[in-house]
Amino acid sequence: MAEAVGTFDQIVALAPRHEALLRALRALAFDLHPGLVEVSRPGDRAVSWGWGPKKLSEAYACALPYRDHVNLAFYRGAGLPDPHGLLRGTGKAMRHVPLTAPEQVDAPAIRALLIAAREERRHALRLDAATA
Repeated sequence: MAEAVGTFDQIVALAPRHEALLRALRALAFDLHPGLVEVSRPGDRAVSWGWGPKKLSEAYACALPYRDHVNLAFYRGAGLPDPHGLLRGTGKAMRHVPLTAPEQVDAPAIRALLIAAREERRHALRLDAATA
């Protein structure tokens, strides 16, 4: 069964109070990976970013809006370096950082986590550095 794919604006519409935060995360993702593939899945209440459309193998991060915050989640976050202790969660692989304000996206530690996640997937998918 194919997943229903939507638009980024549909994800924003699920949590309009977090529009500025979602747009800041999206801008950072595109800044760090200009050729990224973005997939919005309204049924999952998430927008994912990665090297391809497959969320569990090609994507490396996603934004999931909730009532009081947005989780910046990393599909293989358990293996990412996290010297600032930002990552939350106890699952086998996935970890997240809860964010409440667009200004938090500017933190160097958030940028570093996205870069580490991007590079982990690039390496795992055996993509050469020319695609980065």
